Amino acid sequence: MSPDKDDTSPDRLFSLCEANQLIPQLQSHLSTVQQRKAVLLRTRDEVRKASANASLGGGTSVGIQYLRSLQDISTNLRAISEMGVVVKDIDLGLCDFPHVRNGRVVYLCWKLGEKEIRWWHEVTTGYGDRCPLEES
Repeated sequence: MSPDKDDTSPDRLFSLCEANQLIPQLQSHLSTVQQRKAVLLRTRDEVRKASANASLGGGTSVGIQYLRSLQDISTNLRAISEMGVVVKDIDLGLCDFPHVRNGRVVYLCWKLGEKEIRWWHEVTTGYGDRCPLEES
């Protein structure tokens, strides 16, 4: 980290156009994360049982699915983070993009399923306080 950058400064600032161009990639990454999370939820009880019986040499047929799902989630969330996008809620597919508005950093706010970004909010607030972007 550079010495003149504080911990609250975003790594990247997005124009509205740049953020909207990332939506297809985000849709793909977030859909994968949601699908793999469903696998984790579906297999977690069996994995817990196998873990509890590990000293007895037990295993589970869903172990590979579980581990692959964890790896896929990690890979996709890392890819989103490397884009400079902030994931706020996996289940909603809610993402924020640091953006300069009226000389200050705010978040452009997008949710999986929306075709384009139409909302923004302060960095200290969230989805419930989002405001519509003005028509250009």
